[in-house]
Amino acid sequence: MALAQEDIEFIKAHLGEWLAEQSLGQPPAVYEVELRERMVRVEEELKHQRELMYQGFQQMERRFEQVDQRFEQMEKRFEQMEKRFEQIDKRFEQVDRRFERVDQRFDEMLRRHDRQFLWLVGFIVTCTGLLFAGLRLF
Repeated sequence: MALAQEDIEFIKAHLGEWLAEQSLGQPPAVYEVELRERMVRVEEELKHQRELMYQGFQQMERRFEQVDQRFEQMEKRFEQMEKRFEQIDKRFEQVDRRFERVDQRFDEMLRRHDRQFLWLVGFIVTCTGLLFAGLRLF
């Protein structure tokens, strides 16, 4: 079945209207304007995204600076702790010296007591010997 010439002309006359109604075939000028508007919106959105990324990077940089400051503070604290430990070590060394002196005193005291004990034993033995010698003479 072939279309009549009248039908073809009717289709040609109304085809643009039908496509416009379906928004499938817009005139090139309207379509170009719409494309440009979309491109402008996309560019603006990209610019906005770029600005957001830049702000995010700046915030991250600030955070890194804060973390660096915290590390510096911790390093100072560790240095202070190290100084305190050195002072404590010095105190322990002093206490060790004192204990050594006390040990020396105890050693000396033990030697004196040993000598005194030996003298006492010698004195007792001598007195006992003299006592027995004196009893034998009488």
